[in-house]
Amino acid sequence: MKTLKSCALFSFALLACGNSGTTENTNPLEDKSEPALTQYVETLPLNTIRLPAGFKIDVFGEVQDARSMALSPSGILYVGNKDKDKVYALKDTNGDFKADKKWVVASGLNMPNGVAFRDGDLYVAEVSRVSKYIGIESRLDNPPTPVIVNDDFPTEAHHGWKYIAFGPDGKLYVPVGAPCNICEPKDEIYGSITRMNKDGSGREVFANGIRNSVGFTWHPDTEELWFTDNGRDSMGDDIPSCELNYAPVAGMHFGYPYCHEGTIKDPEFGNKRPCADFSPPADKLGAHVAPLGLKFYTGGMFPGIYKNQLFVAEHGSWDRSKKSGYNVSLVRIIDNKVTGHEVFASGWLDVDSQKAWGRPVDVLVMPDGSLLVSDDRANVIYRISYKG
Repeated sequence: MKTLKSCALFSFALLACGNSGTTENTNPLEDKSEPALTQYVETLPLNTIRLPAGFKIDVFGEVQDARSMALSPSGILYVGNKDKDKVYALKDTNGDFKADKKWVVASGLNMPNGVAFRDGDLYVAEVSRVSKYIGIESRLDNPPTPVIVNDDFPTEAHHGWKYIAFGPDGKLYVPVGAPCNICEPKDEIYGSITRMNKDGSGREVFANGIRNSVGFTWHPDTEELWFTDNGRDSMGDDIPSCELNYAPVAGMHFGYPYCHEGTIKDPEFGNKRPCADFSPPADKLGAHVAPLGLKFYTGGMFPGIYKNQLFVAEHGSWDRSKKSGYNVSLVRIIDNKVTGHEVFASGWLDVDSQKAWGRPVDVLVMPDGSLLVSDDRANVIYRISYKG
């Protein structure tokens, strides 16, 4: 592994010269956090969010451009950015189910969308590299210099933002989107989900034919992979559908760029390979809904019908004449088969005006059984709870 030497040398030089302008925290008891909630949350129209009976939505914390989330065993929530350059940490210090403190633990990064936590270290994915912040939990006020885990990913910004997570096999899974709307990449790493050891070695392509996945998870019982994939643009309002895919084994191909939603051949590349060559989606989520983060519900707070069912954040369309998505959906699964899906939470989009004040990005089941939802337009993280 390689350290970011320039940052380390700069810090060393400042300390050696006794420069009083250094940002190094010399007082280990100094609290450099800021409030995680302000009066801004009172301006959000939470009353427009529609949920099933018994459910309630509140704001857990504020994060500019809140994207992917990861929770440490100690209860610290890490949140990445796509359009900004920072990674945040939030903590509920008094147990009222709202974050009190917020820290910037990394800045100056290139689309640090993906975050993951493992063995006391925070992993952050940028466009072309994955780094880790060793022992971050004790360094929130004075974050450590990051260590590069792997900096050999493509540099294209188009679909370059990444969701990352550790799988049941202990490997770190990292997607690589297609560097285009529709094209036939020559390198197999494009349009894939890769996996590697936590030290960055042994990288391999786990699944291919994936236009752009920004969310995946594993079934709590079978430990098999499920992931979302955003369908291509410029084929009209209603095709192709975005996909929910199921990959129980390595080596599966899901069709991109030749075939979409399992049955629709691409107008540019579809004649090269038939749809029968590829694995069809487990579910068609709808055209342009832009599904991102997803998690199986493993908590004990929600009614039993939600157990081991899949919550999916739909970021929403950007090029459809009538907008779609902007919801949190529930996908019902029995024996690895999708039996249906429905809208669980909606109201971020005003259907009449076609204006959206929020865009769900990621979901996360908390230890108490509540569900967190990040929103990169409203710049907050919601907490959905149930009381019956």
